[in-house]
Amino acid sequence: MRERGRRTRGVLAVVAAAVLGVAGCDAVGGDSAAPSESAKPSPKPTPLWDRSPGSVAAVGDSITRGFDACDVLSDCPEASWATGVSPEVDSLAVRLLGRTGAARRSWNYAVTGARMADLPGQMAQAVRRKPQLVTVMVGANDACRSTPSAMTSVSAFRADFEDSLRSLRKALPKAQVFVASVPNLKRLWSEGRNSPMGKQVWKLGICPSMLGDADALDSAAALRRDTVQKRVEDYNKVLEEVCAEDKRCRHDGGAVYDYRFGTAQLSRWDYFHPSVNGQARLAEIAYRTVTAKKPLT
Repeated sequence: MRERGRRTRGVLAVVAAAVLGVAGCDAVGGDSAAPSESAKPSPKPTPLWDRSPGSVAAVGDSITRGFDACDVLSDCPEASWATGVSPEVDSLAVRLLGRTGAARRSWNYAVTGARMADLPGQMAQAVRRKPQLVTVMVGANDACRSTPSAMTSVSAFRADFEDSLRSLRKALPKAQVFVASVPNLKRLWSEGRNSPMGKQVWKLGICPSMLGDADALDSAAALRRDTVQKRVEDYNKVLEEVCAEDKRCRHDGGAVYDYRFGTAQLSRWDYFHPSVNGQARLAEIAYRTVTAKKPLT
């Protein structure tokens, strides 16, 4: 009996300890409710910028049309940095969608000779396709006029760009926009002026405000080119500022303007427009900007 009593007291002690242990664990939480077994972590918010859009529409000017990349004084859209299917270019659309996808789900509404005033109309065409990404490269022709005084004013340039983005946003609130800066026109003059053939083609009317009298180095010619260059810089500031106001717009951070086009990246016919190699470099810049985790600055 004595042995049985000791065993009974031992069992009761173990049970009491267990009960106290459970109570102690419960006491740690104070008065807070125990977490629900059905509680799940909140889903991550969908990012504003999709780095793998499913369709691409391009608007802009001769550069996006691949002008003079394949043949003299001719468009070559298959070599376009934005939507071309040339394996030598590996365009933005091909990099994002694959070659088959690019052929089916990318569209090029750029027009050779287009200026910013033409962008609203091009954008209206593009939105009919309901693209997930729209690429914009325009502004060179606004500076490439017969004389510096004929260049598009900065205020008009801004107004047309803002109008274009507003119309896009009204039709497609979630569409993304990639905006390329205007190339450094003075550098293009510097690179191409050593080509006799290039200078002959320039005389046909390619960017006369910058390329006219290509060999002239007097103060008047220098002032003319500097005036055009300053206007390009002002255009680029507008592109960056207006894009920054739209949460689904990415500017290239001046990458196209800063790119040092050499003779290999320029058309062998006019030494001004990008060659196939130059188009490939533009595609690299665009793809790097579109797929970056954060906007490039």
